[in-house]
Amino acid sequence: MAQDTTVPKLNFEYWLDKAIEWGQATTLESQKDVCLHLPQLQEFLHQLYETIKHLQGSTVAIQQFPLIGQLLGRLCWNPFVIGYDESQRTLMWCLCCLFSSEPQNAVELKANSWIRSLLCHLLSSSKWESNEAETSTFISALGYTSADYYCHLVKNMVVSLVTELRENQFNGLNIQESISASRVNAMSIFCVPLITLPDLTPLLETLLLHHGGSSKEILSSEFLEAVNEAFLKKKISLPEPAVFSLWLRHLPSLEKATLHLLDQLFSIQLNSLEEVACVIKDSLLPQAASHPAIFRMVNEIFKNALVETDGTSEVRTIIQVFTQLFLQAHQNENKQHKFPLKAYFPNHHQPLVRGLARRPFELPTTSWSQHLKHISDMLKVLVEDTNISSLTDLFEIWFLVACFGEWVDIAAEQLLKAAVEPDAVLWLLAFYYCPKNENQQRTQTMEEAQALYHHLMMLFSCVDLSPKDLEAAVHRVTGTEQCCNQRLTTHLVTNFLLFSPGGHEIAQECICRITEITDTSKEIYNLLIRTACRFNHSGKENQRPVKLLNELLQKLQLKV
Repeated sequence: MAQDTTVPKLNFEYWLDKAIEWGQATTLESQKDVCLHLPQLQEFLHQLYETIKHLQGSTVAIQQFPLIGQLLGRLCWNPFVIGYDESQRTLMWCLCCLFSSEPQNAVELKANSWIRSLLCHLLSSSKWESNEAETSTFISALGYTSADYYCHLVKNMVVSLVTELRENQFNGLNIQESISASRVNAMSIFCVPLITLPDLTPLLETLLLHHGGSSKEILSSEFLEAVNEAFLKKKISLPEPAVFSLWLRHLPSLEKATLHLLDQLFSIQLNSLEEVACVIKDSLLPQAASHPAIFRMVNEIFKNALVETDGTSEVRTIIQVFTQLFLQAHQNENKQHKFPLKAYFPNHHQPLVRGLARRPFELPTTSWSQHLKHISDMLKVLVEDTNISSLTDLFEIWFLVACFGEWVDIAAEQLLKAAVEPDAVLWLLAFYYCPKNENQQRTQTMEEAQALYHHLMMLFSCVDLSPKDLEAAVHRVTGTEQCCNQRLTTHLVTNFLLFSPGGHEIAQECICRITEITDTSKEIYNLLIRTACRFNHSGKENQRPVKLLNELLQKLQLKV
């Protein structure tokens, strides 16, 4: 036999020739040669796994590596190969990479069946390899083919492990014969290469819901990461309690799930707030956030996203919708298991939290103005009349308001539509868009907002308006250098165009001019889809603005 075992990376021909030469290692000479090459073979299998783990299914892998099936198939039946160190597990990983979660053709269906058979063989090899002849006779006597038998073996093994986990954990109120942490850990490691096999789902669920007596995590981090990855890619389906338990016991998975949601929302064109809500709800994060630890962790990630994006309207809208969905899930919780709001916002002024957490539909519209004044007054006392020690404290208060941003949108709407105390509502808007007051920034923003508000109210009742009438207001948007002032003036001018009798005729021209001169297309687009969502729940009284909204959204979709 040749003693030179140095081979190029992923040299399939070399290793296939070796696998054919070795067969099932039945001769002493072949056994010695297998043992001589095992370290290099294991390194090759690791390189192979790292290469194919990003490929989508068997078709792509076979196109890139035509010999992969022959090679893996032969190696899986060599007892010296699968008995060496981690080679058996690496072979399982490689096979799982070839598995097509959604087979597209007959070839992929056949490949899946072949992969299942090989995995079942690998799982059972340690028990049966010494009595293969007797095993084949036994299987035939039962009326099974080997593939069928091993599939049933996997199902029975899963049932057995699930039963062991459930029955040995508790017996009445006393822990009896508690299964060892090392055994549970071993079970979780065993599952890693098989995560996406449907037959394994009951075991995944039971492991995720299993809590031993140890204060340390007993499940393998590799297992937790693999389950989370498969769940996020929709390769597996798990019941909600199992997913929530996964995120509670492994915070990196929760962080990855939250970032995955943000990436998903940023990468697709969402045409309505209902679509945003659907994507967020489908992630299960709002439902999981009923547990305070998950809620606070998700909010920390949202805070970082706001800072990194300079508080863009997309992120603010996402946070607003997430909070609404969280409140729905929290209200639907069983009273016995429901946490108080203070558990989610422990460091905030609780009357302010309760005021912001009141959903607008819980109050008659005639009470909205008074409720907004109450919120504004509490905020002003906290921000201006108490000693805030740092910008961090100020940011925390602002973030609380951003979570319940629906009240900010209603505040800007009520300024024009209802009898309100304008100074209180304008202060709320000025704080939202300019929370810091360094160099009197917020004070200046408040003064500019008051001037714009009075100008718009002078025009509000005019039925016949021209773009020239609104030129001064539009100039406040296009001529503003400060981002916070621009966002606030954009909000007020857009609402004026939507709700004033004469604004409809000039709305498209004014919005077009604003978005051409400034980078506010996304800001206006997100404001409009939030407004459209409120209109959808308010009945017929807003039908005229709804028509204008839809027209504006259609035009802005091409710009965002």
